[in-house]
Amino acid sequence: MTKEEKLIIDQCMADLFQWKVQDHPAPYRPVEEYFHCKVKDIDTQMCIFLNGWYVHDNMPLTISPEGVIVGSLTEAAQRFPDKVLPYLNQKSLPKEDDLSVLNRQRYNDGLFVYAPENVTVGKPIQLISLTDSPDELMINNRHLIVLEKNAELSFVQCDDSIQFKKSFINNVTQIHLAEDARLSYYKMENKNPESMLFNEVDVVQKAHSQFYSNAMTFNTGYLRSRINVLLTEPFASATMHGLYLVDRQQHIDTQVFVDHQVPDCESHQLYKGIVDDSAKANFLGHVVVRPDAQRTLADQTNRNITLTDTAHVTSRPFLEIYADDVKCNHGTTVGQLDDDAMFYLRTRGICERNARMLLMFAFANEIANNIKIDSLRDRYLVMIRKRLNGELTICDQCVLHCPHLVNG
Repeated sequence: MTKEEKLIIDQCMADLFQWKVQDHPAPYRPVEEYFHCKVKDIDTQMCIFLNGWYVHDNMPLTISPEGVIVGSLTEAAQRFPDKVLPYLNQKSLPKEDDLSVLNRQRYNDGLFVYAPENVTVGKPIQLISLTDSPDELMINNRHLIVLEKNAELSFVQCDDSIQFKKSFINNVTQIHLAEDARLSYYKMENKNPESMLFNEVDVVQKAHSQFYSNAMTFNTGYLRSRINVLLTEPFASATMHGLYLVDRQQHIDTQVFVDHQVPDCESHQLYKGIVDDSAKANFLGHVVVRPDAQRTLADQTNRNITLTDTAHVTSRPFLEIYADDVKCNHGTTVGQLDDDAMFYLRTRGICERNARMLLMFAFANEIANNIKIDSLRDRYLVMIRKRLNGELTICDQCVLHCPHLVNG
């Protein structure tokens, strides 16, 4: 934890009573009255949270014929305690920080997703968390995703604002993957400058399970994005990609922790960032290889481009290895756009502005091109281009569903 991050967290925790908590859901309104989903080709099962509460009309849970359960975590804990409580009460890490403890003690609700054994969920599940309040809200949501043996699921999580008030949002997502389970997890941030958003994702993997994550940040105030992966049985694999595009006074902290507890597991990290103006980006990647975790394959890479002298990047990839039969590497770069590539493009008649755009777009595309949902990948590529061109700002609804993105 950096000194600046600790200061921000201490300020948030110093007087919790300065934040308003919406202690019950607002009266039901159809989501279409304040949120519109109009983009073609992104077909998801959409779940809306408004100010920390699941939005539904007397149907807090949906259960498919195959046994897939999606809906309110508190409702699921009452109706299916055997599927919820063993995971909800389990701590992924030996020691929780102050924000994790706060979330565990004060969360009001969250999304529960359960996929039974041998079920492939064809339609991605999309969680959209909205804030819409004249008050300065504190929101604690705790989400739980459980995939049984040989289940498969794609999950898209987005955080957006309708009214851009100061907010303190503290989310924890617990993910449990049984043997041979496969989860693709996509996270998108496009928050207002007054937001303070703390996202923690805790993943526990069993044998042969596969976890893939792709996190993109287009706008934020202060964002701490933390992901903890525990590989607890052999032949599990985790791949984590991320892209952050920050400018002005925006600040992002990215923290990745991977614990190789057993032999024959893999983990791969690739995070890239473009930092402009006086923005700040911190990256901390920590991989632990336990004494029994022989034949581990692990790599972590963080690459950054700074566009101004006042942009600030701190990058600390870190390997902690206690086994001798391993293949592990890490690396980091912080620099500016390549002068030789810029010169080559200029000699081909491309103006400086367009040459910079092409180089930045090519740098960012490596992350977007790894997205496995074709329609989502296409939308992200449009958003990256618009963000680098200064056209993508904070929207009054989820940027995945802005009509102008379809024709852009």
